[in-house]
Amino acid sequence: MSRTERLLDLIQLLRRHRAPVTGPALAAELGISIRTLYRDIATLQAQGADIQGEPGLGYILRPGFTLPPLMFSADEIEALVLGSRWVARRAEDPRLGDAAANALSKITAVLPDELRDSVDGSNLLVGGGEVIPAQVDLSAIRLAIREQRKLVLAYRNAGGTATERTIWPFAIGFFDRVRVVIGWCELRTDYRHFRLDRIDRMEMLAERYPRRRAAMLKEWREREGIPVR
Repeated sequence: MSRTERLLDLIQLLRRHRAPVTGPALAAELGISIRTLYRDIATLQAQGADIQGEPGLGYILRPGFTLPPLMFSADEIEALVLGSRWVARRAEDPRLGDAAANALSKITAVLPDELRDSVDGSNLLVGGGEVIPAQVDLSAIRLAIREQRKLVLAYRNAGGTATERTIWPFAIGFFDRVRVVIGWCELRTDYRHFRLDRIDRMEMLAERYPRRRAAMLKEWREREGIPVR
């Protein structure tokens, strides 16, 4: 393992821990000596990483540190390219597609030459798919999720029965043949999934819902048995 890869692994490991983690525990997980760990922590701190702590007490990485571009691996670059291309072609959300292309352009602009070439020459391609019908704007749902605002839906179930639902949206699921908004349904007083192709009309209310979306997402994941990655 190169030193660059080791520093990247150390940053990723620190990011996974919300509480201070001891030097020996970090060194053991990385498979390095404690002296090497201390040198690596000092190197990252010199590069601007807000790593707080000291030997015997443990270390924690405060939010806000951005890795230098050199620390992207070839696999990570390919993952970014593939993800951006999929969003641009398959998300059925033009604003999100443009944002993906712009983000990749910004990343590419600051990469070293050898990594920039791997972006331009990536052989991971995204094929086209069937158009997924929807009468509502996916970007408006994303905005409601960001602002934690309620949505009123005119919704048809699988049998065609129409109902009006007021939901607290907190996630969108992208599947091959359907897009699904996930939220707390006031009518059912429970979590429900709503297919975008069955939403006839939608209105975003000024009213914000009373729970944190992160807390609802966590609770929903636990109920559905979906691990956090």
